[in-house]
Amino acid sequence: MRYDQNDRESSNVEDRRGQDGGGGGFQFPGGNGIQIPIGRGGFSITTLLIIGAVMLFFGINPLDVLLGPNSQIQMPQLPQADRPDRSPSNEIPGLPGSPQTQAAGNDDAEKAFIGKVLADTEDVWTSVFKSFGKSYPDPTLVIYSGATRTQCGVGQTAMGPFYCPLDQKVYIDLGFYDELKRRFNVAGDFAQAYVVAHEVGHHVQNQLGILEKVQQLKERAGDEATANQIQVRTELQADCLAGVWANLNDQMKKRLQPGDVEEALNAASQIGDDMIQKKMTGRIVPDAFTHGTAAQRVHWFKAGLESGRMDACDTFNTANP
Repeated sequence: MRYDQNDRESSNVEDRRGQDGGGGGFQFPGGNGIQIPIGRGGFSITTLLIIGAVMLFFGINPLDVLLGPNSQIQMPQLPQADRPDRSPSNEIPGLPGSPQTQAAGNDDAEKAFIGKVLADTEDVWTSVFKSFGKSYPDPTLVIYSGATRTQCGVGQTAMGPFYCPLDQKVYIDLGFYDELKRRFNVAGDFAQAYVVAHEVGHHVQNQLGILEKVQQLKERAGDEATANQIQVRTELQADCLAGVWANLNDQMKKRLQPGDVEEALNAASQIGDDMIQKKMTGRIVPDAFTHGTAAQRVHWFKAGLESGRMDACDTFNTANP
């Protein structure tokens, strides 16, 4: 990805680094997962019938929630923009993924980069929501270190980035990116953008009422394994929405460069539940999945990226997500 000094940084970034956030909180995905209404996993036929019956009882159709009664709605073709000059003079010193990120001020460079990515998500989703008659309230992105208080409880670095639907904020400890690089060989600016876009995808789900209905399904699931499977599907949908954003953002601002997509696909594959469990515990426990396998995460990100359409992201009405 390429930004220059003329690109807008979002004003919705809150920097809490250095503040005392308290204790408690969530776990890193692949431990027991982030228990926020969002999903992972494969369904048996029996489970699908149960969930389908519950959906019918509550009148839930996740695709209709996404797109309204007209599932053929066309996603907007965003205006084309001239590709920014790619000469070194227009490159931000210390842009994440570049050699300068090793220098002092790395956190500030990453903050600036994330602020520009967040601004791009605001522009894209505002246009998308407007296309079907809805307004898009921008989320706030909170940068913190160690721990921070949220309306969903106390968030900690160990849990990784997360979205709290109660306060409509995305939370990221920038040290997470170092951990991704060190432990999972995930690096690059577009890989970092993918993480932000995934969490913003949960905000999109929240605005469309999906997270509330998912929470209802999980509360009535009857067992943890089924609830985790619902969580998986919600997480995979956020991956797909991140892909939709990448597609439409490139139509609008021509951000993608050679190697960017590969960075995101590598990130999606390396942070699949199966990969994380194997690295952290040496074994794979499918019933404990909460975000999806590497193959699933890659598949759904690509589905959104290649189509640029939200109706490509119906992870709930497919037998094998």
